[in-house]
Amino acid sequence: MRSVYCGVLTAANIGEEVTLCGWVDRRRDHGGVIFVDLRDRDGIVQVVFDPDAEDNFALADKVRPEYVLQVTGKVRARSESTVNANMATGEVEVYGTELSILNTADTPPFQLDSFTSVGEDVRLRYRYLDLRRKEMQHNLRFRSKVTNAIRNYLDEHGFLDIETPILTRATPEGARDYLVPSRTHESKFFALPQSPQLFKQLLMVSGFDRYYQIAKCFRDEDLRADRQPEFTQIDIETSFMDEEQIMSVTEGMIRKLFNDVLSVDLGDFPRMPYSEAMEKYGSDKPDMRIPLEMVEIKDLMKDVEFKVFSAPANDPKSRVTAMRVPKGGEIPRKKIDAYTKFVSIYGAKGLAYIKVNDKDDLENGLQSPIVKFLPAEVCKAILERVGAENGDLIFFGADTTKVVTEALGALRCKLGEDLDLYTCEWAPLWVVDFPMFEETDEGGLTALHHPFTAPSCSPEDLQANPATALSRAYDMVLNGTELGGGSVRIHDQDMQQAVFKILGISPEEQREKFGFLLDALKFGAPPHGGLAFGLDRLIMLMTGADSIRDVIAFPKTQSAACLMTDAPGAVDAKQLQELHIRLRAKPQAAKDEAAKEEDK
Repeated sequence: MRSVYCGVLTAANIGEEVTLCGWVDRRRDHGGVIFVDLRDRDGIVQVVFDPDAEDNFALADKVRPEYVLQVTGKVRARSESTVNANMATGEVEVYGTELSILNTADTPPFQLDSFTSVGEDVRLRYRYLDLRRKEMQHNLRFRSKVTNAIRNYLDEHGFLDIETPILTRATPEGARDYLVPSRTHESKFFALPQSPQLFKQLLMVSGFDRYYQIAKCFRDEDLRADRQPEFTQIDIETSFMDEEQIMSVTEGMIRKLFNDVLSVDLGDFPRMPYSEAMEKYGSDKPDMRIPLEMVEIKDLMKDVEFKVFSAPANDPKSRVTAMRVPKGGEIPRKKIDAYTKFVSIYGAKGLAYIKVNDKDDLENGLQSPIVKFLPAEVCKAILERVGAENGDLIFFGADTTKVVTEALGALRCKLGEDLDLYTCEWAPLWVVDFPMFEETDEGGLTALHHPFTAPSCSPEDLQANPATALSRAYDMVLNGTELGGGSVRIHDQDMQQAVFKILGISPEEQREKFGFLLDALKFGAPPHGGLAFGLDRLIMLMTGADSIRDVIAFPKTQSAACLMTDAPGAVDAKQLQELHIRLRAKPQAAKDEAAKEEDK
């Protein structure tokens, strides 16, 4: 039906007869000459109809935005005064000689040009129209380009693309499962996979030593800008490779991807222990574009009379830190009050600060409500430790380790954004040496990643000192976002049992939840490990989109609903009966029904 796409026509095509198909982006009538901007997935070209071609001109007069047209005509140069440098096809236009209206269209609920601002709820309700917009066309074409580049890289490195089941059984992976009732097995349920974790380990046992899959995953959890109930994961698993080799292969993939698609050289990725990331930056995914660090000053505050500092300074489960903001003395008090409110979200009871007007005048050169509570020698030591200069601002955190780390870590990122402190465009990083376990609210231990992550010690050392044990896990971070995470897995039965014992998972529970994997590990499981990247998050970063929803064709809302299809929806009684399910009435509905019965 067409010979060429609209958006690819250039001066090189002048004189050619072409046939185009697409949608009417705009129609303009200028003194008896009709201009139609015809749009397809590659872009827009201007088509001209004049009264000399009477039938076509009369038809062109009827077209409206979003009509679907087929146009045949000759490519010609625009006059010098009408060249549009903002369009890829701005040097040329098509003189229309034939026109067919393939379909009409109702008036769209919103304009599709880039200058239109419309609520996201409207965009999602009419997603098929929203996807016609230039930005969405670019994002999805970019996504296709990225996935193609990833497949090519992994194929070239000997990885096999193998699919794993969508209907499986529930396993403990940190979030709620989406459950699917079985019609043929009464009172039993499938679970949609939160990840292909167990199956990819089974593939290693099967001898497929390099596996990958661009897999759909499902998690029933609270949503945010970079999270969806169904998301896409670049899933990778290998046998006979240690963590250094796995990180080398996957780092090479991301570096090549950025170089090929964005012409960006990310360089070598530095390594940072988890403990350093949390201590200095308050996050296990620090944004290294921001040149702010948290500095421990607990030792300086132990003997001060100011209890706000001295109490946590003498508590082994608390910390006292300072964070210097270069030239932060220009931040007004009103903004500091706003930052105080911001850190309260993370449990901080306040946000102490010192403005450094003159670092050499400890009596009059420091501006803060707290200076009067601190001895001069303590103030001097603080300034020296953080490297303060005149005009700087120092923020303080003093509370439990968790509150200080989270509050100042979040404040660090907010300051970086508000004050535009970014030192570079891209800052990749590997975070390594994660703890094997973390403490629960009840005082027990739970796996920081999952119970199949291998520790970096022997089973005996693990059981002797579980709280301080490190894992063979690693996360790839870019600009403060976790691109992907993985680990070397446990392939030894004794080690797996040691982990289960620490986690309090009984033999019966082991059998019930992942007996099939434990059985497989008995039959010569090789050393193996892997990594999974969040594809949606990766595309969001690379395109500069504000939300994952802008890089997914048909996303859900933050309440996990689809406005376009009105999903989730009700099902009829027959379907429920076939699934052996009966819905319970809501309490108020049940009362209303009972009241009706009484009235009868």
